[in-house]
Amino acid sequence: MDQDVLSAIEIDRPRSEVADYVSNPENATAWYEKLFGTPPSFLPNDTEAVWEIAEHRAVFVEQRPEHAGHARHTLFVDDLDATVARIAERGLEPGSRETYGNGVRRAVYRDPDGNEIDFGGAPL
Repeated sequence: MDQDVLSAIEIDRPRSEVADYVSNPENATAWYEKLFGTPPSFLPNDTEAVWEIAEHRAVFVEQRPEHAGHARHTLFVDDLDATVARIAERGLEPGSRETYGNGVRRAVYRDPDGNEIDFGGAPL
């Protein structure tokens, strides 16, 4: 990249976006609505849905069947147990839970294509 392009990039407002490629955007959107507890923040087109999970932070699903099921993301939350309980109220249970040797915990969810979305929490 040349310097003119680099200088045009707005670096004082970093943005983080993660993509989960899916085979069926309608099924994925319904599942992610249960996971996040809200409809998408916006729908850029017929094959994508975007959830803004925090300021300048987004998770989006996009129809790309040839790449579906290969993503893995970890979202660290303040209260893992409360987050898992709220998601359970919406009908989703983690596929697994794990506690590392240092006490950090995680709950693992998999969307219909197998993309892995983990929620992590600090030691108790």
